[in-house]
Amino acid sequence: MPVRDQEKSPESEQRERARSAGGSAVETMPSRPRRTFSAAEKLRIVKRADACLASGQRGALEAMLREEGIYSSLLSSWRTQLGARELGALEARKPGRKPKLDAKDKRNAELLKRNAHLEREVHILKALVTLQKKAHELLGIALPTKTEEE
Repeated sequence: MPVRDQEKSPESEQRERARSAGGSAVETMPSRPRRTFSAAEKLRIVKRADACLASGQRGALEAMLREEGIYSSLLSSWRTQLGARELGALEARKPGRKPKLDAKDKRNAELLKRNAHLEREVHILKALVTLQKKAHELLGIALPTKTEEE
């Protein structure tokens, strides 16, 4: 008699799919979204950490870090930012490359470029006027004066 394939229950199929190549069960955890802290939260945590240190109680800072779910390196970087630039340093920054110039700086650069171009033109025109004066002297032609033009 041929052996018939038994239908598998949905539970056993899930267990088979959850096994890795080595045969052990693989547990997957859903990924958590990245936490972001506002400036007020950062300041609160830094002040709380300072209070834990000031209390002199052994392990108080470590317990606070575990409660907040942050690492000491993050706290250290927040303290550095706070010390360097005060409260504004703790504000969240926009991710990605920072713009090289803002609108004001772009306009300033544009005007400087235009000014340099105009200065070059003025220099060329002055040289042309000087050349015309020399040509008039060599050829003996009198230069027109303002009274003759009118």
